[in-house]
Amino acid sequence: MKIQGINGAAGIAIGKAFVLPSWEWDLPDQKMDSVDLAQEFERLYEGIRTSKDEIEYIKNEFKEVVGPEESSIFDAHLAILEDPVFMNEIRGIIERQYKAAEVAVKEAIDHFVTMFDLLEDEYMKERAIDIKDVGNRLLKHLLGAPEITLPSDTQPYVLVAKELSPSQLAHLNPTHVLGIVTLIGGKTSHSAIMARALGIPLVSGLEASLGMPVETGDMLVVDGDNGLVFTDPDRKTIERYTMLRSKQLKKKEQLQVLATVDAVTKDGAVLHLASNISSVKELDLALKQGAKGVGLFRTEFLYMDRATFPGEQEQYEVYRLVAEKTAGQSVVIRTLDIGGDKQLDYFELPEEDNPFLGYRAIRISLDRKDLFKTQLTAILRASAAGNVKIMYPMISSVEELQQANEILREAMSDLDERGLSYDPHIQVGIMIEVPAAVMIADLLAEEADFFSIGTNDLVQYVLAVDRMNEQIAHMYHPYHPAVLRMLRATADAAHTAGIDVSVCGEMAGDERAIPLWLELGIRHLSMSPQSLLRVKHRVLNTTASAAKEEARKCFALRTSGDIEERLQVFNDSTGSPDEQSGSNAS
Repeated sequence: MKIQGINGAAGIAIGKAFVLPSWEWDLPDQKMDSVDLAQEFERLYEGIRTSKDEIEYIKNEFKEVVGPEESSIFDAHLAILEDPVFMNEIRGIIERQYKAAEVAVKEAIDHFVTMFDLLEDEYMKERAIDIKDVGNRLLKHLLGAPEITLPSDTQPYVLVAKELSPSQLAHLNPTHVLGIVTLIGGKTSHSAIMARALGIPLVSGLEASLGMPVETGDMLVVDGDNGLVFTDPDRKTIERYTMLRSKQLKKKEQLQVLATVDAVTKDGAVLHLASNISSVKELDLALKQGAKGVGLFRTEFLYMDRATFPGEQEQYEVYRLVAEKTAGQSVVIRTLDIGGDKQLDYFELPEEDNPFLGYRAIRISLDRKDLFKTQLTAILRASAAGNVKIMYPMISSVEELQQANEILREAMSDLDERGLSYDPHIQVGIMIEVPAAVMIADLLAEEADFFSIGTNDLVQYVLAVDRMNEQIAHMYHPYHPAVLRMLRATADAAHTAGIDVSVCGEMAGDERAIPLWLELGIRHLSMSPQSLLRVKHRVLNTTASAAKEEARKCFALRTSGDIEERLQVFNDSTGSPDEQSGSNAS
């Protein structure tokens, strides 16, 4: 049986299932005739202290495996135990309803989980799992319940669970767990983030179609690339995925030798392939894949999964570390880009009918000058340690760019007064991701040091299509003629002004687009670490003159379907790692 889910972490797993039991709390929902409030509060506080100690221990253990960024997920768990709203709810139930501490905790968990489940924002909905995780830990200590453990003395297995908490994932041994299947969860859940860090394939979101008919010992195939799970697979399916997994491993080995090779076409055109990152851990992976610096550092992830905004020193230390690790290569740090699909638990944004057209990105930064100036100061300080650049998101007018630069100058003056070093000639660029910016690209090029085209948002805004809306997602076409014209207009304006232009959206990691970049004179691309070697392989096996000719034909076509088809045919003609020797790699 083939079941479609959500591709939480890439990879293929084939093996027998181990079904993880869920926490079940059978608690009496009744008032106590006589309750010692002081005793119940003491039990509660002791449970909280023990839970905090345990979370700190798990965090430190997990940090040794995946690094500080991913392990900081547990800071959010500590914050829940200190959250006054959550704790007041528990205390109120004990005090006003005369219920035992464990009953109060359970009712509070249920209350907040229900609230989060009703939210439309997927990121916020998935925080319900964190509340349950913390609540279950607290209940475990209040009731003296044993930990739910995973087998470590069996053959490697596919872990199946209704939902998998970060605490449970932190205890996983990747050598024992081939893959993970969960009924609840999505791409932005903490469990998905941790599974990706551990390199374990994960498919989630199967609740509607699967229920829980899988039993321990059942054979499963997990396709984390496409979000598919096969229960009781037939021999052909197992053979097909076994072969596919072998091919993936072979291709990975073949591509890895390209890490130290420059991306140069057969006729000498050079492309600079940098990486998009959200953490230091991701930078380490990018550098192993041969990234030429960081083309986009998404700083908003420093602000997530915590209780308050990060301070100047905390941000500075992260930015400085990234600058040092890149050893003189360019690091483009994008200022805070929240709003739309990116929310912060502790920063309440207004409810909007059209959040993607509302209070977000640079608009928030200019409105909250205190937060913006703190971040700019931290970035400036880090510029003394490497080749750091600043990039503003969602600029749509010259005025916005000028206002942002004025605050930057204030931050520079403050650092001068404090006697702290920074690069006084730091380059400042902008994201080109709204049509207005494209239409005045010539004016913006007079004020900016560089452009970076964010194709993800640009395509959505140009076509008026929300690609997360299932009813119209089929209308999201990155190769729409209108998008190609926007790319050309932006590149032309940058070249005329003599400033650099790069691409940092998903199109940068699509090897089919290489002919377009060559024709447009765009030589800097920034993509996910996982895309670097694949794109580099295509560049090495491409002849720039032929690619440009193909691109010119694409610019003359009238439909996105025709453009995609032509680019796909050209892309296929360059071969795959299995078909090409990659002679340019020597």
